[in-house]
Amino acid sequence: MKSAVVQKLHWRYATKKFDPNKKLTQEQVDTLCESFNLTATSYGLQALKMVVISNADLKKQLVAHSWNQQQVSDASHLLVICRERTLDSNYIKDHFKRVEEIRNTPREILDPFEKYLLDSFADKTEQEISRWMDKQAYIALGNLLTVCAVEQIDSCPMEGFDPKAYDELLDLETKGLHSVLVLPVGYRAEDDFMADLKKVRRGSENVIINIE
Repeated sequence: MKSAVVQKLHWRYATKKFDPNKKLTQEQVDTLCESFNLTATSYGLQALKMVVISNADLKKQLVAHSWNQQQVSDASHLLVICRERTLDSNYIKDHFKRVEEIRNTPREILDPFEKYLLDSFADKTEQEISRWMDKQAYIALGNLLTVCAVEQIDSCPMEGFDPKAYDELLDLETKGLHSVLVLPVGYRAEDDFMADLKKVRRGSENVIINIE
Protein backbone atom coordinates (compact mmCIF):
# COMPACT_ATOMS: atom_id res chain seq x y z
CA MET A 1 0.00 0.00 0.00
CA LYS A 2 1.42 3.38 -1.01
CA SER A 3 2.22 5.90 1.70
CA ALA A 4 -0.02 8.96 2.00
CA VAL A 5 2.71 11.22 0.63
CA VAL A 6 3.28 9.01 -2.43
CA GLN A 7 -0.47 8.96 -3.09
CA LYS A 8 -0.51 12.77 -3.00
CA LEU A 9 2.43 12.91 -5.40
CA HIS A 10 0.52 10.66 -7.79
CA TRP A 11 -2.42 13.07 -7.49
CA ARG A 12 -0.20 16.05 -8.37
CA TYR A 13 0.34 17.10 -11.98
CA ALA A 14 1.33 20.26 -13.82
CA THR A 15 -2.11 21.86 -13.99
CA LYS A 16 -2.81 23.24 -17.44
CA LYS A 17 -6.19 24.78 -16.69
CA PHE A 18 -7.21 26.36 -13.40
CA ASP A 19 -10.72 27.17 -12.20
CA PRO A 20 -10.64 30.99 -11.94
CA ASN A 21 -13.61 30.97 -9.58
CA LYS A 22 -11.92 28.90 -6.87
CA LYS A 23 -9.57 30.68 -4.50
CA LEU A 24 -7.15 29.48 -1.88
CA THR A 25 -7.90 30.34 1.72
CA GLN A 26 -5.59 32.69 3.59
CA GLU A 27 -4.52 29.72 5.71
CA GLN A 28 -3.43 27.85 2.59
CA VAL A 29 -1.50 30.86 1.31
CA ASP A 30 0.15 31.25 4.72
CA THR A 31 1.15 27.57 4.61
CA LEU A 32 2.85 28.05 1.25
CA CYS A 33 4.60 31.21 2.44
CA GLU A 34 5.94 29.56 5.59
CA SER A 35 6.97 26.49 3.59
CA PHE A 36 8.97 28.78 1.32
CA ASN A 37 10.54 30.40 4.36
CA LEU A 38 11.50 26.98 5.74
CA THR A 39 12.99 25.71 2.47
CA ALA A 40 16.52 24.37 2.73
CA THR A 41 19.18 26.54 1.09
CA SER A 42 22.94 26.18 0.80
CA TYR A 43 24.69 27.42 3.96
CA GLY A 44 21.26 28.56 5.14
CA LEU A 45 21.87 31.91 3.42
CA GLN A 46 18.33 32.01 2.00
CA ALA A 47 19.19 34.44 -0.81
CA LEU A 48 15.60 34.25 -2.07
CA LYS A 49 12.30 36.05 -1.78
CA MET A 50 8.84 35.17 -3.10
CA VAL A 51 6.28 37.56 -4.55
CA VAL A 52 2.68 36.45 -3.96
CA ILE A 53 0.22 37.92 -6.46
CA SER A 54 -3.56 37.70 -6.10
CA ASN A 55 -4.43 40.90 -7.99
CA ALA A 56 -6.46 39.80 -11.02
CA ASP A 57 -5.48 42.73 -13.27
CA LEU A 58 -1.78 42.23 -12.60
CA LYS A 59 -2.01 38.51 -13.29
CA LYS A 60 -3.69 39.25 -16.62
CA GLN A 61 -0.91 41.66 -17.56
CA LEU A 62 1.68 38.99 -16.80
CA VAL A 63 0.11 36.46 -19.19
CA ALA A 64 1.64 38.26 -22.18
CA HIS A 65 5.06 37.86 -20.58
CA SER A 66 4.45 34.17 -19.79
CA TRP A 67 4.26 32.74 -23.30
CA ASN A 68 0.49 33.47 -23.11
CA GLN A 69 -0.01 30.66 -20.62
CA GLN A 70 -3.47 31.27 -19.18
CA GLN A 71 -2.63 29.52 -15.90
CA VAL A 72 -0.94 32.74 -14.81
CA SER A 73 -4.25 34.60 -14.93
CA ASP A 74 -6.68 31.84 -13.93
CA ALA A 75 -4.80 30.51 -10.91
CA SER A 76 -5.89 31.70 -7.49
CA HIS A 77 -2.42 33.07 -6.73
CA LEU A 78 0.77 33.50 -8.69
CA LEU A 79 4.01 32.82 -6.83
CA VAL A 80 7.15 34.39 -8.29
CA ILE A 81 10.35 32.97 -6.85
CA CYS A 82 13.12 35.55 -6.94
CA ARG A 83 16.79 35.69 -6.02
CA GLU A 84 18.80 38.57 -4.69
CA ARG A 85 20.51 40.58 -7.42
CA THR A 86 23.69 40.71 -5.37
CA LEU A 87 25.07 38.72 -2.47
CA ASP A 88 27.89 40.68 -0.86
CA SER A 89 29.87 40.54 2.37
CA ASN A 90 27.24 42.57 4.24
CA TYR A 91 24.57 40.00 3.35
CA ILE A 92 26.74 37.19 4.73
CA LYS A 93 27.59 39.15 7.88
CA ASP A 94 23.88 39.89 8.48
CA HIS A 95 23.18 36.15 8.24
CA PHE A 96 25.69 35.35 10.95
CA LYS A 97 24.34 38.14 13.15
CA ARG A 98 20.93 36.51 12.84
CA VAL A 99 22.37 33.10 13.77
CA GLU A 100 24.03 34.65 16.82
CA GLU A 101 20.82 36.38 17.93
CA ILE A 102 18.49 33.42 17.41
CA ARG A 103 20.74 30.60 18.63
CA ASN A 104 23.01 32.49 21.02
CA THR A 105 25.93 30.82 19.27
CA PRO A 106 29.30 32.11 20.55
CA ARG A 107 31.33 34.18 18.09
CA GLU A 108 34.32 31.86 18.49
CA ILE A 109 32.21 29.17 16.81
CA LEU A 110 30.66 31.44 14.16
CA ASP A 111 33.72 33.45 13.17
CA PRO A 112 35.64 30.66 11.36
CA PHE A 113 32.59 29.68 9.29
CA GLU A 114 31.77 33.32 8.54
CA LYS A 115 35.35 33.94 7.37
CA TYR A 116 35.20 30.82 5.21
CA LEU A 117 32.04 32.02 3.43
CA LEU A 118 33.32 35.58 3.05
CA ASP A 119 36.51 34.27 1.45
CA SER A 120 34.68 31.72 -0.66
CA PHE A 121 32.21 34.21 -2.16
CA ALA A 122 34.94 36.82 -2.62
CA ASP A 123 36.66 34.37 -4.96
CA LYS A 124 33.54 33.88 -7.10
CA THR A 125 32.49 36.00 -10.07
CA GLU A 126 29.11 37.74 -10.10
CA GLN A 127 27.97 35.26 -12.72
CA GLU A 128 28.95 32.30 -10.53
CA ILE A 129 27.12 33.75 -7.55
CA SER A 130 24.01 34.46 -9.65
CA ARG A 131 24.04 30.90 -11.01
CA TRP A 132 24.39 29.57 -7.47
CA MET A 133 21.41 31.65 -6.31
CA ASP A 134 19.34 30.45 -9.28
CA LYS A 135 19.89 26.88 -8.08
CA GLN A 136 18.53 27.82 -4.66
CA ALA A 137 15.31 28.92 -6.35
CA TYR A 138 14.88 25.43 -7.80
CA ILE A 139 15.29 23.89 -4.35
CA ALA A 140 12.49 26.17 -3.12
CA LEU A 141 10.31 25.24 -6.10
CA GLY A 142 10.70 21.53 -5.41
CA ASN A 143 9.72 22.04 -1.80
CA LEU A 144 6.66 24.08 -2.75
CA LEU A 145 5.52 21.46 -5.27
CA THR A 146 5.62 18.77 -2.59
CA VAL A 147 3.80 20.95 -0.07
CA CYS A 148 1.14 21.75 -2.68
CA ALA A 149 0.66 18.04 -3.31
CA VAL A 150 0.35 17.23 0.39
CA GLU A 151 -2.13 20.08 0.88
CA GLN A 152 -3.95 19.18 -2.36
CA ILE A 153 -3.30 22.55 -3.90
CA ASP A 154 -2.91 22.43 -7.66
CA SER A 155 0.18 23.98 -9.18
CA CYS A 156 2.11 24.38 -12.41
CA PRO A 157 5.88 25.03 -12.26
CA MET A 158 6.94 27.40 -15.03
CA GLU A 159 10.23 28.49 -16.56
CA GLY A 160 8.42 29.80 -19.64
CA PHE A 161 8.27 33.51 -18.93
CA ASP A 162 10.24 36.68 -19.60
CA PRO A 163 12.18 37.48 -16.42
CA LYS A 164 13.12 40.98 -17.59
CA ALA A 165 9.47 41.87 -18.25
CA TYR A 166 8.43 40.42 -14.88
CA ASP A 167 11.19 42.37 -13.14
CA GLU A 168 10.02 45.58 -14.75
CA LEU A 169 6.29 45.09 -14.20
CA LEU A 170 6.74 44.01 -10.58
CA ASP A 171 9.39 46.66 -9.91
CA LEU A 172 11.78 43.97 -8.71
CA GLU A 173 15.02 45.74 -9.58
CA THR A 174 14.35 48.50 -7.04
CA LYS A 175 13.75 45.73 -4.50
CA GLY A 176 17.12 44.20 -5.33
CA LEU A 177 15.51 41.09 -6.82
CA HIS A 178 15.47 39.12 -10.06
CA SER A 179 12.68 36.69 -11.00
CA VAL A 180 13.75 33.07 -11.58
CA LEU A 181 10.67 30.84 -11.54
CA VAL A 182 6.89 31.15 -11.59
CA LEU A 183 4.36 28.92 -9.82
CA PRO A 184 0.62 29.43 -10.37
CA VAL A 185 -1.38 27.76 -7.56
CA GLY A 186 -5.06 27.14 -7.04
CA TYR A 187 -7.60 24.52 -8.13
CA ARG A 188 -7.75 22.53 -11.34
CA ALA A 189 -10.65 23.10 -13.70
CA GLU A 190 -13.02 20.17 -14.06
CA ASP A 191 -12.38 20.03 -17.80
CA ASP A 192 -8.58 20.03 -17.65
CA PHE A 193 -7.84 17.03 -19.85
CA MET A 194 -4.43 16.56 -18.20
CA ALA A 195 -5.93 15.79 -14.80
CA ASP A 196 -6.83 12.16 -15.44
CA LEU A 197 -3.89 11.16 -17.62
CA LYS A 198 -1.56 8.50 -16.28
CA LYS A 199 1.85 9.68 -15.17
CA VAL A 200 4.67 8.90 -17.56
CA ARG A 201 7.77 8.06 -15.56
CA ARG A 202 10.73 5.78 -16.12
CA GLY A 203 9.88 3.83 -12.96
CA SER A 204 11.73 3.59 -9.64
CA GLU A 205 13.52 0.45 -10.79
CA ASN A 206 15.11 2.46 -13.62
CA VAL A 207 16.04 5.66 -11.78
CA ILE A 208 17.19 4.31 -8.40
CA ILE A 209 20.59 2.71 -7.95
CA ASN A 210 21.04 0.84 -4.67
CA ILE A 211 24.56 0.31 -3.36
CA GLU A 212 24.77 -2.02 -0.39
